[in-house]
Amino acid sequence: MPRRLLVPYKSGFPYSRPLGACYGFSKMNVAKSGYRVFSANSSAACTELAKRITERLGVELGKSVVYQESNRGPLALTPVDSETRVEIKESVRGQDIFIIQTIPRDVNTAVMELLVMAYALKTSCARNIIGVIPYFPYSKQCKMRKRGSIVCKLLASMLAKAGLTHIITMDLHQKEIQGFFTFPVDNLRASPFLLQYIQEEIPDYRNAIIVAKSPSAAKRAQSYAERLRLGLAVLHGEAQCAESDMADGRNSPPSAKSTTVHSGLELPLLMAKEKPPITVVGDVGGRIAILVDDIVDDVEDFVAAAEILKERGAYKIYVMATHGLLSAEAPRLIEESAIDEVVVTNTIPHEIQKLQCPKIKTVDVSMILAEAIRRIHNGESMAYLFRNITVDD
Repeated sequence: MPRRLLVPYKSGFPYSRPLGACYGFSKMNVAKSGYRVFSANSSAACTELAKRITERLGVELGKSVVYQESNRGPLALTPVDSETRVEIKESVRGQDIFIIQTIPRDVNTAVMELLVMAYALKTSCARNIIGVIPYFPYSKQCKMRKRGSIVCKLLASMLAKAGLTHIITMDLHQKEIQGFFTFPVDNLRASPFLLQYIQEEIPDYRNAIIVAKSPSAAKRAQSYAERLRLGLAVLHGEAQCAESDMADGRNSPPSAKSTTVHSGLELPLLMAKEKPPITVVGDVGGRIAILVDDIVDDVEDFVAAAEILKERGAYKIYVMATHGLLSAEAPRLIEESAIDEVVVTNTIPHEIQKLQCPKIKTVDVSMILAEAIRRIHNGESMAYLFRNITVDD
C-alpha cells in the first residue's frame, strides 16, 4: 500500500480538514470553564452555610476532605499536636473555585484550613480561587497598637500568597481593611436582611428608635434610622466599646508629668482621659430601642446599655448585628439581661448558643452570597448588590 504523505492543510489535499477534526473534535476550549464550590471547614456545623449556598445555586458541593491529622503518629489528637490536611477529590483545572469558610471558635484552625485548601487548588491548576469569608477573622486587629502589629494586614498577605485571587466578605469591621489586599474584595452588606427583619418581625416598629451603642457606631445607626424613617439615639460613657479604651501610645498620656526630649525642650502634658457616667443622647421613653452594631462578641456592653435604656423608659430592647460571635458566657448573660432579642446573621455558626439562649434569632444571608458567586463567575456587574448603599454605610 503506497504511503500517504502528511502535507500542510490546503484545500484539495487528502488531509483537507483542521488537525483537530481528524481526532473527533473541531474546536478546542469553546465551552466556558465551569465553577465549583468547596467548603474549607472540617466541622459539620460550619458546612451548613455552604450547603445553603449551593442549594440556591443549584450545584453540588465540591468533593473534598478537610481534617486534622496527628503529627505524633497514633497518639490522640489535641489542638497542639494536629496538622491540617486537605484532599481535593475532583479535577479543578481551568475552573473558577469558590471556597466557603465560616469561622468557628477555633479561629486559627479555620485560617489554616483556608490557606491549605487555597494552596492545594492553586497547585491543581484552578483558574481563579475566590474566598467566600462572611466574617473576616482578625478584623479587630486592623490598627497599630503600642508595640503591636496589624495582624489583619498579615493575614491578607498570607491569603494572596496561598493563591486567592478574590474575596467575598460581609460587613468588615473597618471598611479600610479592603486596602490591605492586592486583589479585589467585595464587602457585602447584611443591613437589607436585618432591616427586613425589623419591618416584618418587630410589632409596631414605627414606634422604635435606633440606638448607637457608642459614638463610633453612630454612622451605622444613622443609616438604619434614615432607611426606616426612625429617630436616632447615641449612648456615651462607660458603655463604649472596650477596643477604643485600649492604650496604644497615641491616645494615652505618659505617666510622667512631662516628657523631655532633650535639654531645654519640654512637650506639653496631655490630660488623662476619664469617661463620664453613661448618658443617652436622645429620648427613648416609651419606645422600642434597637441597638445596632457589626459584631456581638462579649455582651457586657450591650447588657449595660440595655439596663440604662430600660431606666430611661424603653419598654423593649433589641440588638441587631451582622456577626454573632457570642463567645464565653454571652448566651447566659443575654438570657439574664433586659435584652428581649438578639438578632444576628448566619455568617458564623452559633447553633449551640441558640440552644442555651432562646432570645438569639438568626437571619439567613445565603441568598446574597450565592448571587455574588453567580455574578462573579458570569462576569456580571456587582452594582445590583450595592444599590442605594453609600460610602458611609
